[in-house]
Amino acid sequence: MSAVPAADPIGPRRLRRRILLLAVMPLLAAVAVIALAVRSQAQDLARQERALVETAYLASKEAELRHHVEMAMNMIRPLYDSGRDDEATRQEAIRILNAFDYDNGDGYFFAYDYSGRCLVLPHQPELVGQNLWEVRDRDGQPVVQALIAKAREGEGYFRYVWNKPSAREVAPKLGYVVGLQRWGWMVGTGIYLDDVQATLDALERQGRANIDKTTGWIAIIALMALALVGGSTLAMNLGDHRAADAQLQQLARQVVQSQESERAHLSRELHDGTGQTLVSIKLLLDSSMEQLRGEHGRVPVALERARGRIEEALAEVRDISHRLRPVVLDTLGLPSALRHLGEEFAEHAQMAFFMRIGGRERDLPEAVNTVLFRITQEALTNIEKHAEASRVDLRLIYLGGEVRLTVADDGHGFDAERIQSDPRRGIGLLNMHERVEAIGGVLRVQSRPGSTRVVAQIGADAIRRLASPAPVLHPPSSRSDAHPDRR
Repeated sequence: MSAVPAADPIGPRRLRRRILLLAVMPLLAAVAVIALAVRSQAQDLARQERALVETAYLASKEAELRHHVEMAMNMIRPLYDSGRDDEATRQEAIRILNAFDYDNGDGYFFAYDYSGRCLVLPHQPELVGQNLWEVRDRDGQPVVQALIAKAREGEGYFRYVWNKPSAREVAPKLGYVVGLQRWGWMVGTGIYLDDVQATLDALERQGRANIDKTTGWIAIIALMALALVGGSTLAMNLGDHRAADAQLQQLARQVVQSQESERAHLSRELHDGTGQTLVSIKLLLDSSMEQLRGEHGRVPVALERARGRIEEALAEVRDISHRLRPVVLDTLGLPSALRHLGEEFAEHAQMAFFMRIGGRERDLPEAVNTVLFRITQEALTNIEKHAEASRVDLRLIYLGGEVRLTVADDGHGFDAERIQSDPRRGIGLLNMHERVEAIGGVLRVQSRPGSTRVVAQIGADAIRRLASPAPVLHPPSSRSDAHPDRR
């Protein structure tokens, strides 16, 4: 049977993304549902408010119409109640109705007989005497027929669309009529409702604006919540990044420390082991050569050459031991070690060397001493190989709680950016940058023809952090390593 492949473990980043999605998706869904609910409820409230306002407006208009009709009827009622049905009496009633006018001329009275013949229509006198039974409004409603039907019932209201005199265009209108049954007349008046419609339209626009404003606030709150979640996630990622960066720097420092410890161990082994062995061989050769010289008067050439090779090997072992870990750095401190290194370099490379120490000298953490010594060692090696310089200036400045090392030469310079970006040629500069950054410092390289400066600066915070004992980072143990008794 084939083994079932194990599922890939969920890494911290994938886990954070899932947590973010679990936080954001319900939030967006809840905001969307709330927005829809609020919008629907606001629309319902707006419709209810419109209906209430419209009802109130129409009630006031109806009361106003009834008042006007009552006034007109009070004027013609004595004629109607007199019992006379002659033409003169009816013409007097028509004259009285024609004389009534209100609302800047838009309010007037009209009268029709039950057959549909127009009796009173002040603003359209040319229609008086004509039968308007079939007249319909813009919406197709039989206006005269409907009004006469209300009058036959005694009284009633009817909404339609009619010409408005002041605007010279059609507008919605509410009419109220009463019936004079003995004469067979329909008498009434009407009020135009365009102001009501304008008020309702303004109310509807305001309602939509309020709904849009509420929706906008909900969207702003949602964006703020998303920004808060995103900011929290970003802060968490930045915190993890800083923690990871700190762990990387700590690991780099431990790697450097382990390298330096190994270098010191190899240096001691070479000095105390191989070096002492070579010294013993050299002493034995010297003793043998003295004995041969006493017995035979001369020493074989091969033996002389062997002694010379021993001298060369001993000098090379001492040089390697010193380069691996200079004893003066551990015994006399950084300034003396740098001065000793510079003087040896000047003697070997035949260059002028000058060193200046600024500020008040103080003890630095071992990691800082080691990095600054290695930076100087690498810089001097590069100067000897590539700069063709005649002078080297070394400055070690103690300024407040920080320290700054500067190695300058008067060589022909180089293109620092191009060299650092070339992995084949910039390995030395890359190593210097990594060493300084591993302890929290900054390395700057400035170069032009006639002047090259390598500046390593270690801040006070980094020095204080390195001076305190750092926790040792261990790789995670497996289950069997953590519990060796388990099988």
